This record gives sequence, structure tokens and C-alpha cells, in this order.
Amino acid sequence: MSVLGTMAEVGVVPVVELGSADEAVPLLEALLAGGCGIAEITLRSDAGLEAIRTLRGAFPEALIGAGTVRSLEAASAVLEAGAQFVVSPVTNPEVIGFCRSADVPVFPGACTPTEVDAAVRAGADAVKFFPAGAIGGIPVLKALVGPFRDVSFVPTGGINESNLADYLRLPNVVACGGSWMVAPPLLAGQRFDRIEDLTREAVSIAANARAEVVA
Repeated sequence: MSVLGTMAEVGVVPVVELGSADEAVPLLEALLAGGCGIAEITLRSDAGLEAIRTLRGAFPEALIGAGTVRSLEAASAVLEAGAQFVVSPVTNPEVIGFCRSADVPVFPGACTPTEVDAAVRAGADAVKFFPAGAIGGIPVLKALVGPFRDVSFVPTGGINESNLADYLRLPNVVACGGSWMVAPPLLAGQRFDRIEDLTREAVSIAANARAEVVA
């Protein structure tokens, strides 16, 4: 299955900021136990690259991507570490072109029609609608359906268990990125049991929302 297909099937992409690479393996075990074999490991901390490399080796069945990739140098580093998809908060044509040349899906960040158009023209596989909540959320995504019917979005920012289903009911949303189930305090406190529970709840919400749309 393709990266986008896997994301669509699960419906939620945990956005992870690790305090230490030692948290990576128990985190992924918790995510898998909760029904989610996807993780976007961000470069917001120095642990990101090492964690991507570790998880790719330890969990071949999982889909491990890199987030907060803002430069060509960062894109090169995460692909060398084994990232299977790349996410950026911005639309950087160099990053998009590099990932496309390596045949790795890339999801650049955009929130206005002009930015969305630029991302698509540069070769984005899907667009990270960011920061979703702060920029207007669901009403904006509904408005973008008209001119961008062929564009898939992965909204991120301000999404949690209370509004996840509403986003996933939109026809142009393939999956939602979120950090509430993998929040840094949970990781720091080694609350992997809680991460598993929150992940299971998120996956269930996503499945029910998608079932409503099909029905």
C-alpha cells in the first residue's frame, strides 16, 4: 500500500517530538498496540534523526516519516536515516524536488490558496494544511474543495480527539496529524500505557468517522 493509502486507512498521523532517542522504541510499541503503525518523528529535537534510524531498523512493518523538515540539508539527512515520507511546515521547492527525485512522498505546509497552488506545482504528494486550527480549520478546508478538488490535505495543528472526526469527514482530508496522543509530557513521564490508550481512541474515532462518510 502507498504511504497516502496507509495514512488514509489509519486516519491519524502521530506527530512526535522526542526528548531522547531512548523513547523511540517504547513509543512505537505503544502506537502499534493502539492500532497505529505510523509516526512522524519531528526534527524539533536532536533525537529525531537517531530515532528515525532506530525505528526503521526495529519496526520494518511501521511507516516512519520525518517532520519539521525545512531545508535541503535536513531533507538529505532524514532520507539517509531512512524516512519513508517527509513533512514540512512550509513549501520549499528545493525540498519537494529533492524528495520527488528520491521517490519519497513529501507533504509541504501551506494554508492559503496561493501556497497550496505553489506546493502542488512543485510536486507535493499531499499538502500539510498548517496551522489548521489557527488559520480557520474546517471552514477553510471546505472552501478549498472547490478550486482544489484534486488536492489531498493532511491538516495539522489544533486537532485533537474532540474535532478529529469533523476533519476526517471532509472529502479532501486524507488523514490528520496530531500530537495530543504523544505529547512530550507523556513521553517524558514514560506514560506509554496512556499513549497506547489515546492512540486506540484516536484510531477508533477515525474509523467511525470514515464509516459515516461511506454510509
